[in-house]
Amino acid sequence: MYELKTKQNDHDVMEFIEQVENPKKREDAYKLVDIFSDTTGYEAKMWGSSIIGFGQYHYKYKTGHEGDAPLVGFSPRKAKISLYFATGDTERTQLLEKFGKHTSGKACVYINKMSDIDVDVLKQLIIQSVRFLQKTYPD
Repeated sequence: MYELKTKQNDHDVMEFIEQVENPKKREDAYKLVDIFSDTTGYEAKMWGSSIIGFGQYHYKYKTGHEGDAPLVGFSPRKAKISLYFATGDTERTQLLEKFGKHTSGKACVYINKMSDIDVDVLKQLIIQSVRFLQKTYPD
């Protein structure tokens, strides 16, 4: 049976951020922890070896695949900062139009640095994602 690799663990978030080589990216990671924590009310937790997540939900697909994931999160990767928001809600697309300089994949939104984006829109994306996931996957 498939086992999810990205699980919440007890690794220290601040220790992880301190290991980010690029000083500007490290500074942005600290800012993001504050923004995500303040906006969600959840404490930052490590998920796997490189994702900082906030809150969690349990999903179960029609295929039977199920698991736990953070409601929202980010990862200060070498190339770009990956932001993790819920997919499947049209409000996300509308918010991203006002977000600032970014690229998007299916599940991730990628930014180079915090100064490229609108922090108020970031907060709206966080709130939208949490609400959407809590409605889609109620306890």
